[in-house]
Amino acid sequence: MEMEIKLKQGLGDLRFGMPVEEIVSLLGNADEVEDIENAVDETTTVLRYNELGITLFCEGDNPILSCIDVADEDCTLLGEHPFDLDERAIVSLMVKNNYTEQDADEEDWGERRISFPEGNVDFYFDEGDLVSIILGA
Repeated sequence: MEMEIKLKQGLGDLRFGMPVEEIVSLLGNADEVEDIENAVDETTTVLRYNELGITLFCEGDNPILSCIDVADEDCTLLGEHPFDLDERAIVSLMVKNNYTEQDADEEDWGERRISFPEGNVDFYFDEGDLVSIILGA
């Protein structure tokens, strides 16, 4: 599968709003499936595709894709390979592409998060290295 991150749309052929059945038809069965109950009695179905380096989060009574966690170093974003870039270069790439609003924070578990709300994307760094990109619809 092509691993191009399309902000607010999805990843490659995966599109936000896609039902679980369509995801499985596209990617095959997930390596791991987990159902998590959240605070408002809704279930989030988590699909882990280890070889692809992605984790998919599907929400609702008829679960649809709402969030993608990308750890695949071969992915692309705005024409670049983000896992080859440092924090400063990622910020520059996002700003150059008109995603100027940003927020940064140190997470309790030790990773640094930089968020770009306009693109519904969070970048997570561990000791300066990009380890994960979280995409939302």
